[in-house]
Amino acid sequence: MTKANTSSIPTKKDRKIPDKWQSSVKAMKAVQVAFDMDEKIQLSIRKQALDAGLSPSDQIRDILGLPINKRPKRPRLTVSLALSDYQLLAEKYGLEAIQQLDIKRKLMDELIESVNLSENK
Repeated sequence: MTKANTSSIPTKKDRKIPDKWQSSVKAMKAVQVAFDMDEKIQLSIRKQALDAGLSPSDQIRDILGLPINKRPKRPRLTVSLALSDYQLLAEKYGLEAIQQLDIKRKLMDELIESVNLSENK
């Protein structure tokens, strides 16, 4: 029986983080802090952030005098959808649940229409 050559197997300290992940190293070392505060305070901070074009997290950093990443962020809204949500939405839009891109397009159309309707009231 021969012994396997393990000298070429990288050890934990030999592994290099891929270049595309380098920007995430700092974030991996950060600790998220959650605040349980009165709803009025939370709403006020969220409104301040919106008016300043910041995320609530960046607004809190600004209030605390911490540095804020000045890079422009891609403005987007997010929602988490479970498979059951896709099934409900597919039914609503006359699609199959597997047609997630088409469902996303319909969602965007519906959101835009909702905003347009509310602005015209």
